[in-house]
Amino acid sequence: MSNSIEQLADLTDFFMEIDALKSVERRSYIGGGARLENSAEHSWHLAMACWTLARRFDLPVSEEKLIKLALVHDLGEIDAGDTFLYAKERSDAHQQERRCVARLAAHDGNNIDELNELWEEQETGSSLETRLLKVADRLLPFLLNVKNEGRTWRDLGVSRSQVLAAHAFIADEFEPIHAWMLAQIDNAVARGWLKPD
Repeated sequence: MSNSIEQLADLTDFFMEIDALKSVERRSYIGGGARLENSAEHSWHLAMACWTLARRFDLPVSEEKLIKLALVHDLGEIDAGDTFLYAKERSDAHQQERRCVARLAAHDGNNIDELNELWEEQETGSSLETRLLKVADRLLPFLLNVKNEGRTWRDLGVSRSQVLAAHAFIADEFEPIHAWMLAQIDNAVARGWLKPD
């Protein structure tokens, strides 16, 4: 493999392309509420959460694949931005994200041949790894809301029924996690963090 100055320039340019994920603000506040989380931070948190859940529940997954899926999960947001879970319009976000990942995959500095394939799998797959990823991806913003006394929920007028609907699938995947979340939702309604409807 040649590592000419030009090739290293392509590589460092690619690194700066993916660095842009740090500039994508999400709607969740970090623990303690000092500021909004960015998508790069979320991707790291997601990878760690998936890895931990896989070990905690002794799941027969490929940890390498799981972590890779988590790391590529939000790359498309570099161009598309973050779409809030409870937004009314989420229809074209996935297409914009798909185009972004294709752009990154085609970048001369990218050496991850399976970048598109990994992103598509986390987006549309049904493997145990992708199912775990989707659960963790919903759990983490939920936890941040609980930690921050429902700050995002309160700011954006989110209701109990919206949260229940967005997390209902977790009951089929990880019932103990879902049961814990239901108790947190009841507490959030009681404390006025979620609208009760």
